[in-house]
Amino acid sequence: MTTDQTATESAPATVPDVTTNAGDTRLWVERTGKRRYTGRSSRGAEVLIGSVGDEGAFSPGELLKIALAACSGLSSDSALAHRLGDDVQVTISVSGMSNEAEDRYPAFLETMDVDLSGLDPAARERLLTVIHRAVDQHCTVGRTLDAGAQVTLTVAGER
Repeated sequence: MTTDQTATESAPATVPDVTTNAGDTRLWVERTGKRRYTGRSSRGAEVLIGSVGDEGAFSPGELLKIALAACSGLSSDSALAHRLGDDVQVTISVSGMSNEAEDRYPAFLETMDVDLSGLDPAARERLLTVIHRAVDQHCTVGRTLDAGAQVTLTVAGER
């Protein structure tokens, strides 16, 4: 037996399910014009997608950034609401330029704007620790970007 066979046999690779989404939500985009698409979900949500600068539409890169910021917000929301109240105001800005030569985003910057002035220094530090831990442990989008994800494209007509 080769080393590769032993490793494969002793720890079979987990094959991720790429055929479904959480909540059995169906997601798709439809072409609605030249370089224009509408993203849709089976729950009735829609988002307009186009190129940077297209009025009323997000670019795919902008959607990626928004997904990252929203994931950080949702991951930390319970801790923020618990310590600062259910009506806490939170804004998370996100930025990052693409590397045109590599045609990818090498890095993002998220900035969470939340008023912590009502907390004493010790409570503030505890909350910051909890926020960072919650995002690090539960932000699926951020964790996916950190680890990288395999993407497979199948064109229905190619079979």
